Amino acid sequence: MKGTGVLDYVCCWYLRAAQYIHGTQIKVAFVSTNSISQGEQAGVLWPILFRNLNLKIHFAHRTFAWESEARGKAHVHVVIIGFGAFDTTGKRIYDYEGRAGSPLPAANVEVGTKRRARSEAPYQSTETVTVTTAKNISPYLVEGSDAVVQSRSKPICAVPEIIFGNMPNDGGNLILSSEEKSELLKKEPGAKKFIRLFLGAQEFLNGEQRWCLWLKDASPAELRAMPEVMKRVEGVRKHRMESERETTRGLANTPALFGEIRQPASDYLMIPSVSSENRNYIPIGFMPETVIGSNLVLFVPDATPFHFGVLSSTMHMAWMRQVCGRLESRYRYSAGLVYNNFPWPENPTAKQRAAVEARAQAVLDARRQFPDATLADLYDPLTMPADLVKAHQNLDRAVDACYRSAPFASERQRVEYLFALYEQLTAPLTAPAKPRRRKP
Repeated sequence: MKGTGVLDYVCCWYLRAAQYIHGTQIKVAFVSTNSISQGEQAGVLWPILFRNLNLKIHFAHRTFAWESEARGKAHVHVVIIGFGAFDTTGKRIYDYEGRAGSPLPAANVEVGTKRRARSEAPYQSTETVTVTTAKNISPYLVEGSDAVVQSRSKPICAVPEIIFGNMPNDGGNLILSSEEKSELLKKEPGAKKFIRLFLGAQEFLNGEQRWCLWLKDASPAELRAMPEVMKRVEGVRKHRMESERETTRGLANTPALFGEIRQPASDYLMIPSVSSENRNYIPIGFMPETVIGSNLVLFVPDATPFHFGVLSSTMHMAWMRQVCGRLESRYRYSAGLVYNNFPWPENPTAKQRAAVEARAQAVLDARRQFPDATLADLYDPLTMPADLVKAHQNLDRAVDACYRSAPFASERQRVEYLFALYEQLTAPLTAPAKPRRRKP
């Protein structure tokens, strides 16, 4: 089956069970890793089960920590999904409060008119479980349709396109540590104009420095005048020639250049491709065009403070957590799944946009109060400065107001709202074309 190489092993049990109960009234439930209701796995597994085997989800326990009885009390984040090969009424969704039961901050706990229950929790815990009924439970374990988010090449909204960073494919010859940079400049002072700061996700988040030889605009005469640089260029050529991939061997014809160049010609927004699951926000930031981003970050050229504000908001983070892939347990931000499918606010007023921009600038200003702190320091939930927390909370309120006037009481409410908006936005894109009438 196409694309199933990304699936966790537990998905095999879902397929086997669905085949076994097909055409019966038998019900099944599994404890599963929560990744099967997130990101690319949800987009592969559930269409197979829904379309081919008529499965319907009857109840779902959303993400909670499952503690092992083994020594060391290791735990993983899991879901419990109950299903059958028939539809039913009275579907139920169970939500777990606080960090012990889910990776969501306590501020996002769902409260209000919904019934609470302790006895129905699937493992013994002091945490509170919120139980709600649903007309239909989506593959993402929220109320919604059976539709899944598929990777796409362009954004569904009128926003700047996102692009991947630059791929060196150089065998390490064009990349320099700070020590290597100093040594090279001692021998080759003329190389200074071609050395640029080079950032991947690790460097961007942790304030580390690497450098690269950016020879895109170097003339042949300039290159030949730098023998130490030429040694590195020769190393690139040799590395590429020895590759088993024909495409890489072809790149040996231009050894002074990165294998893939996508550097914007203006300042841009940088998004790390991988970020810790412990952060409430993925740290992103504006970069000058002179900073070269690696293939471990993504670029949004021509981004404005409004775009920065929305992408830095809890609204966007709720969407990201639901549809992104994972690297181990860390968030893996993607262009095709996360950014290009994100439902941006529809037609915000000039006043609403100005409010988001002002509060986005306040977030940047709050960061600047701590010049010695890295983004990893600033966005660690245990060390995040109070001024930055407040600035983000104010930004969240401004972004929320662009979506609707009523506040969102929980992460799940945000996700359900965004999925409903996503379906509205994508309906024209997926509707079957009307047949043409033939001329007589």
